[in-house]
Amino acid sequence: MELQGRSREILREVIDRYIDTAEPVGSKSISSALSLSPATIRNEMAALEEAGLLEQPHTSAGRIPTASGYRLYVDELMRRHKLSVEETEQLNQALARRVVELDRIIAYAGQIASKLTSFPAYALTRARTEITARRFDIIEVDAHSFILVAMLDNEAVKNKLFHLPQAAPEGFYARASMILNSAFTGITEGAVTETLILSSERASADKLGIFAAIARFLIEILSETAQSEHIVSGGARLLEHPEFRDAEKAQKLLSFIEDESSLAGLPTPEFGATTKITIGSENLAEELRDSSVVVTRYDLGDDTELLLGVVGPTRMDYSRVTSRLQYLALGLTGGLSPPKLPDKTYNTDEVK
Repeated sequence: MELQGRSREILREVIDRYIDTAEPVGSKSISSALSLSPATIRNEMAALEEAGLLEQPHTSAGRIPTASGYRLYVDELMRRHKLSVEETEQLNQALARRVVELDRIIAYAGQIASKLTSFPAYALTRARTEITARRFDIIEVDAHSFILVAMLDNEAVKNKLFHLPQAAPEGFYARASMILNSAFTGITEGAVTETLILSSERASADKLGIFAAIARFLIEILSETAQSEHIVSGGARLLEHPEFRDAEKAQKLLSFIEDESSLAGLPTPEFGATTKITIGSENLAEELRDSSVVVTRYDLGDDTELLLGVVGPTRMDYSRVTSRLQYLALGLTGGLSPPKLPDKTYNTDEVK
């Protein structure tokens, strides 16, 4: 949406004021800052309201931003937040401890993100790609047992001892090994279907349910390897914001982000981007429709990524939150040591 210069300045000022105060913004309160008369500002506010960028919660009250207003602000009007020396020192102090274990990195990232933004934060790691099996080997132990060794494409090796109710048919292990390495390698967990199992049983003359047991084992190890670490910190901070003083509303949101089954509903930066901001109804999950999410993504190596995000009201200081999350994630993933302090300020990249 194209706005003229004066309208852009008024919309930016209204949103900046509302972020700071959580109160509707009137024309008189911003007239001196913009060197415009209250009457001129009222006319512009009315036009912005008609355009769907502002709304008036009560008659005679000031205006507050709509979700569309916030989106325009984030995309076009938001000034880049420059981290001051004090802020970078605070962040570096938080990063000063060396954290080695992955689970401690995640917990620490969430705690610090929540503390520095005053919002609930979530931190999770996940594989960039789905894990598959690269190779299978069958080691015969005796007539009634064998060990299956599975090498995964992330270099992990899993094995299991299988016991049979009776001796396997002659030549079974050779046939089974051939089938496993031709039909079960390079496929994801969802591709291990009943149809695949039945066809493998027929091809190997398996009447003992061996392939069904092997399939259960494969699904188990692929699922186990793909599981992500997920930690939510600072849930009580949500109640500090007037939009969530309704405990039931706050609990509904917190229950959603704390449930591992909800992870697919959390936003993720697009391919090639490190940051994503979703505002209100832009969120796919119904539980997030009255909230905003700012999330950053960074590479942890070994085909694993860290997602670090905060959830809060749409009245959020997007620029400051984005700057702090980006700096924090860089510190945690850049060798796990604090970045070198600049002379005066640290300028984050402009949010796209």
